[in-house]
Parts: sequence; C-alpha cells; structure tokens
Amino acid sequence: MMSTAKAPIVGLPSGKKALQENEKKWGVDLLKAGWTMLPNTIFMRQRALGLDSLDINILLILLSHWWHADNLPFPSKKTIADAIGCDASTVRRRIQAMEAAGFIKRIERRHDNDRSNTNQYDFTGLVNEASKLAKEELVAREEQRASKASRIKRKGKPLLKVVEGKA
Repeated sequence: MMSTAKAPIVGLPSGKKALQENEKKWGVDLLKAGWTMLPNTIFMRQRALGLDSLDINILLILLSHWWHADNLPFPSKKTIADAIGCDASTVRRRIQAMEAAGFIKRIERRHDNDRSNTNQYDFTGLVNEASKLAKEELVAREEQRASKASRIKRKGKPLLKVVEGKA
C-alpha cells in the first residue's frame, strides 16, 4: 500500500517535541484516549476532491481505526453510523461512492466457514489524489515565498529574521 519509510518533514516538530506541543493544545487525557492524523489537504481541499462533510466524517471514523500502514482498518458500517449519527445504509452508499471515485478500495474478509466479516478499507486512491493537490499547494507556497522575498529585496530590506526586536 504505502511506503513505511520515514522521511523527515521540514518545519514540523518531531517525536517527543510534537507530542508535547499536542499535549499543550489538547491535554494529556484527550491524547491518551486516542487521536487520528489526517493531512490538511484532505479536509481543506475536500471540494476539489469531490467529498462532502459526511464523506469526511466517514473517513475520520475509518482512519481512526488505521494505526499501521500495513494493517488496514475494518470497522463495521454500524460502528461508523453510530459514531456520526446516521443510518448504516447511508454509510454503505457513501462508501460505495468513494470507492467508485477511486478513493477507497473495500477488501472483503471471510471466515473459514465462508461467512462475511467486516470489510477492510484501503486508502491508496485517496492518498494518491490528495498528494496531487498537496504538490500543487507546495508549489503555490514556494511561489508565494519567492514573490515575498522578491518584494522585500526590491524594497531594499534584508531577508534576516527579526532577532530581539531588530531587523
């Protein structure tokens, strides 16, 4: 599915420092109770992806069960429906639509006696599509940074960070 190689992300606190920052924001108890990572691009660009708020809520529940890249989540549609306050048939239809759009791939699981179990969910399609939008955002950010640097240079101001109130 996805590479498990960890590349450093520039500008983000890592490890213990990131945990401490999140504890400051949310408190220890909330974090101990569980948390879910969702890249900003997925919810900030949901319209560009063709998702709506119900789809995002369903994704949040699915992703809250996805702890390791190689261990896909498999919550029941009833679990999802109960969490977001809708009918399981609504969840089923929305998951089908996200699958048709290529964002989710349902993987059927069966018991030995050929009975169905809850589906697993693969998010490779969502990751790929959101990554395209993320690359666009990164290019736009770099263009904005370069434009700002150019404006500052034209005004004759140095590009130094402010240190103790001095430029």
